[in-house]
Amino acid sequence: MSLTRKNGLIMRDEDKVFYCHVCGAADARPAFVNQTFEVAGKRVLVEHIPATVCARCGEPAFSADVAERVRRMVHGEAKPVRTVTMDVFAMA
Repeated sequence: MSLTRKNGLIMRDEDKVFYCHVCGAADARPAFVNQTFEVAGKRVLVEHIPATVCARCGEPAFSADVAERVRRMVHGEAKPVRTVTMDVFAMA
């Protein structure tokens, strides 16, 4: 059995409750997602991020640990695995 401490309470992982911050749905699934971030005016892509994805709207949510790992990675604690070019479109 895996346990997690949250807000001073100890919860079993299977008792965790998910509520989407976008649509309010409670159903979600684990997945790996790709996300683009802007760091110091530069766009960076982080691939294969473990997330909980809302079953209704598809919005990903990241644990605090994962968010901190991504933050450290894009702010210089890791080297990019590759560089890609990207098409840019403007509506205006």
